[in-house]
Amino acid sequence: MSRSSYIFTSESVSEGHPDKVCDRISDTVVDLFLSRDPVARVACETLTTTNRIVLAGETRCAMPVSADEIEAAVRAAVRDIGYEQDGFHWKTAAFSNYLHEQSVDIAMGVDAAGNKDEGAGDQGIMFGYACDETPELMPAPILYAHQILKRMAEARHSGARPEFEPDAKSQVTLRYENGRPVAATSVVVSTQHKEGYSPADIRELVRPFVASVLPEGWFPPEEEFYVNPTGNFVIGGPDGDAGLTGRKIIVDTYGGAAPHGGGAFSGKDPTKVDRSAAYACRWLAKNVVAAGLAKRCTIQVSYAIGVAKPLSLYVDLHGTGQIDEAKLEEALMQTADLSPRGIRERQGLNRPIYARTAAYGHFGRAPDADGGFSWERTDLVDELKRLA
Repeated sequence: MSRSSYIFTSESVSEGHPDKVCDRISDTVVDLFLSRDPVARVACETLTTTNRIVLAGETRCAMPVSADEIEAAVRAAVRDIGYEQDGFHWKTAAFSNYLHEQSVDIAMGVDAAGNKDEGAGDQGIMFGYACDETPELMPAPILYAHQILKRMAEARHSGARPEFEPDAKSQVTLRYENGRPVAATSVVVSTQHKEGYSPADIRELVRPFVASVLPEGWFPPEEEFYVNPTGNFVIGGPDGDAGLTGRKIIVDTYGGAAPHGGGAFSGKDPTKVDRSAAYACRWLAKNVVAAGLAKRCTIQVSYAIGVAKPLSLYVDLHGTGQIDEAKLEEALMQTADLSPRGIRERQGLNRPIYARTAAYGHFGRAPDADGGFSWERTDLVDELKRLA
């Protein structure tokens, strides 16, 4: 039997965290290629360290994308994050580009040909999750952790809080009673800042952002409110710690409240089911909860490289369901085309919509008018209610 009363923690990292800088760069490259060719193939990994940016991976595109264009897009992304520091500067950081043409063996397995539909870009398992503890149908700890950093970044960009620098982390611990979050027991925020500010100064600058995100009365005890616990945090970003694409997969998803298949999202075009199928699973799970069929829903799918149809679909309603899980699995398979092509077409994924996903979570965001975060739509609710 699952516990109904417990304490649970999730963390987030800001757009200026070294790993998130890499995610942003990799997704900027994806967007650049998709803007030239909606069916471009991209697998881009990024490494950052002190005043250095390195790209590696493979691409395929019907329209030429020059090395100079790639470098300009990458530098613009770093500038947008806000890095103009001695140890990492958008204009002066050394740049190395080792992107090359996609393997013909991978292309042969994935491309549609004759009677063969487009296959999955790799084998793997992907998960989606939704719960009713927040209006966004996301777990509260990860949602609040994201929102604290996002509001701090907005204040930094606007000039309202020039003391903040881009690199930051947050961690939110909530107490659950009868399966519902009721209070924050601790909050941790570490933020890079300009010289000349004491830990006490930064603590008071951070306080209103935490207070504005947590529900009224949830602010933790003072002794459990930690801001820059190690003291000074002036050296940060890739100058303080090397970054790599794809190292923050739990931050990207559900903060540990649900399983993750292991594959990262950023740097991958939507033929890679690590990304597109995880989005589809979130879409299905969110619609199940939004339709009132369950309070919590986990969905898993699996694929084989080069094969279009999913090998399996699994639904777990965690004892909260209003419908038999086996019947729901059958209904979802009939309702949603979970082939790579079906997912991309239903969600409109062959568009340059990915750089915006690189920080503050791929889920729990509002759908954008241009198709960004399309997997957050609840457009299956009426159909699922009829099926139920």
